[in-house]
Amino acid sequence: MFFDRYEGGENAVLVHLEFTDEKDREDSREFQELVHSAGVNAVDFVTVSRHEPSPRYLIGIGKVEELAETVRVSQADVVLFNHALSPSQERNLEKVLGCRVIDRTGLILDIFAQRARTHEGKLQVELAQLQHLSTRLVRGWTHLERQKGGIGLRGPGETQLETDRRLLRGRIKSISARLEKVRKQRNQGRKARRKVQLPTVSLVGYTNAGKSTLFNKMTDAEVYAADQLFATLDPTLRRLLLPDIGPVVLADTVGFIRHLPHKLVEAFRATLEETTDADLLLHIIDAYDPERRDNIEQVEMVLAEIDAHEIPCLQVYNKIDLLPGREPGIDYNDKGQPVRVWLSAVTGEGIELLHQAIAERLGNDLVRCELNLGYQQGKLRARLYESGGVVKEWYDDEGQTRLEVSMPRADLDRIFSQEGVDSEALISG
Repeated sequence: MFFDRYEGGENAVLVHLEFTDEKDREDSREFQELVHSAGVNAVDFVTVSRHEPSPRYLIGIGKVEELAETVRVSQADVVLFNHALSPSQERNLEKVLGCRVIDRTGLILDIFAQRARTHEGKLQVELAQLQHLSTRLVRGWTHLERQKGGIGLRGPGETQLETDRRLLRGRIKSISARLEKVRKQRNQGRKARRKVQLPTVSLVGYTNAGKSTLFNKMTDAEVYAADQLFATLDPTLRRLLLPDIGPVVLADTVGFIRHLPHKLVEAFRATLEETTDADLLLHIIDAYDPERRDNIEQVEMVLAEIDAHEIPCLQVYNKIDLLPGREPGIDYNDKGQPVRVWLSAVTGEGIELLHQAIAERLGNDLVRCELNLGYQQGKLRARLYESGGVVKEWYDDEGQTRLEVSMPRADLDRIFSQEGVDSEALISG
């Protein structure tokens, strides 16, 4: 009931500003992709050059009047700005233009609202919408009084606004509490995975880089994948068996975008924690995108914001099927460690190389050995199976249990220590 939403198919005039300062600039091509993803019909595209934003309208009054004429002639339903607008700027523009005005944050929120499929995803989007709307409630009550003062001077508009603000605060508090419960459930799941020593590999990257397509190809999952921005909002976890490593958990997450609204980062913190708790990040990069360097920087900025920038990362250059002559391959650094994989998630070329590179990155200090267990060491056998490190089991001629295990040395040493056994006596030569 609160949301200032527009339906897909409405006519929109797009406004893009070219600022002198690089840090204030947005990508016009990406803006058009966002509009397309929202299902809006763009009837005109207006570009404005400015040295700095206008406090009242963001753009100059002359351009505002030109924009009003464009809206009238094109019969547009909404004007979309490729920049963040303050609540007062939105109100001032709406008065002059005579139609709704939505900024970049509002547009992204609308796309998120269309894409959310799970209960958790819908809660996260609603929380971000409510937080964004909390400073914009005044818009819906311009037809009522807004006098302020003592007894006899309180108009009906102020009363209604206070009621809405109270309802809004209550709803935000309720959603935050439910998301906190989800966060605790996710923490319990991560603790369980840590307990059995299952490494977690999380896919991150710029939106529409091909994360979900790659995820489906690696795990035979059926995660929704489309050539549009923010096709995936809800995290998906799958078990993946890697050579020499054993089982790992692969997590597909929401895509990032330049100047990702802080409210979205906060609202999706429960989801993004799947990234912050990973053992390895796969940074999926659209190798065909001419803006890929900027996109990489934007992803790294978001990772820093959620404190995930120190997690080991493997770059995955996707869509090489669009690059003539580019073959699948692995790039290594001077220490012989894989740092970059080239592949195509659509054709499947290079997927095996990615498995190999992940195994090499996770397999640092990996121990692969055979153990001789006596009949009295059933508890140790159970612990090794629980850790997911048993590759094969058989019995020798004397009836003793033989296990082939593959797991990090630190994990194996800890199990031996906790069970009070001598590792040298168990490991067969």
